[in-house]
Amino acid sequence: MRRAPIVIAATAAGLVGVLSFHTKSASLTLGGTLNPSANRSSPTTSVAAGPPPRQGSTGSSPPTTSTSGSSTGRSSTTRSTTGTQVNYDYGVLAVSVTAEGKKITKVGIASLNDGGNFRSQSIDQQSIPVLEQQALQAQSANIQGVSGASYTSAGFQQSLQAALNRLGLQ
Repeated sequence: MRRAPIVIAATAAGLVGVLSFHTKSASLTLGGTLNPSANRSSPTTSVAAGPPPRQGSTGSSPPTTSTSGSSTGRSSTTRSTTGTQVNYDYGVLAVSVTAEGKKITKVGIASLNDGGNFRSQSIDQQSIPVLEQQALQAQSANIQGVSGASYTSAGFQQSLQAALNRLGLQ
């Protein structure tokens, strides 16, 4: 009988704790709604793969097209574009894609800003090369992603799909 008040008080405290707990749902948004001041103040991480980020690029530029001749005398059209910047909850990334005809020849990161968070940088450095290879093998945005890098994989896939749409490949 002496324990009853203690048990009731502990139960009430636990119930209050559970009821006051609020989770944050994951949100992936397109780069057009980014806060520009947040991007300037946080450091940018560059990944070795892919072309360097372009100054002032928002991912909304039309595809760049160049024509180059081959050794057989035929000319092939090489087109490149950058997908939209995607906020993947731990940063912002944009994917660049180069294609020859209907074939994707190169996939890389055009820009990556993970806020200087060491854990995020580590995950990005390990997962992005795998994601690039998956995109080249799949020749589409239908990639599996990387276990342990769900947010990075989802953001990469969204930006890749936007770039492929701009190139008329998907």
